[in-house]
Amino acid sequence: MPKPTTKLTWCKARLGEDMNWWVHEISDPIHWDIDGLGIIDPRQFQHIIELLEPLSDYGLQNELVDDAFYSFGIDTIEKDKTVLLKRVQDSVLESEDPLFALPDVLDEEKGPYADFVDHITKLRVKMLNDLIDFSQNLTVEELEEEIREAQNADFMEGRASHFFTELTAILEYVPEGFELDEEEEDAKPKSEDEKLEKDLAEVETDTDVDERIEEDETMKWDEEEEEDDDFNETTAPPEEADKDDSKS
Repeated sequence: MPKPTTKLTWCKARLGEDMNWWVHEISDPIHWDIDGLGIIDPRQFQHIIELLEPLSDYGLQNELVDDAFYSFGIDTIEKDKTVLLKRVQDSVLESEDPLFALPDVLDEEKGPYADFVDHITKLRVKMLNDLIDFSQNLTVEELEEEIREAQNADFMEGRASHFFTELTAILEYVPEGFELDEEEEDAKPKSEDEKLEKDLAEVETDTDVDERIEEDETMKWDEEEEEDDDFNETTAPPEEADKDDSKS
């Protein structure tokens, strides 16, 4: 179901040090508090879709997934490395274009995103009880308590909790001491290095990835390779160096 455009027509996002995207500016600052407001990038949302697939057998409602997010497409790359995202009416599930997904959290308690989180939490618990032989059934309250504890720990350490982290924590949750033998390997959390591998490499824009993402510690291998090339060009091969020594 298309969401009304109203005042939410664009937002600017910046890539944080945690390699998640955070809203830097928004067209409707009256209704949206951008302090700690995360936005899910296309590759992250694709990973979420993959994690949702097993829940289809347990009653996943795609309309709840679609209603929970506002869709945004990349418009321009700003000089300060922020990305201007324009609102689109495409379904974040059905669109063939890579889209950013902003959770609809205008009503944190009863809004579309809250309904979506409640829905997938119940389905995850239902699936775990079906696949794992617990001494007594896992409850929604137990899963929610662990998620809250993790979020509270982030808050106490001064870190904002990102929506991608929240959703993957639910969709990948398995109680300590248990495991799911039937989970596919590619549905497991990606390693940190894989997530850092140019998050928007698949997003088609006129700007190269290096221009979109500020350089950090993970990108120093390029400098090291350039230094090696410069060293090889300015250093004489061993044979020529020996000839020079004999002449002297």
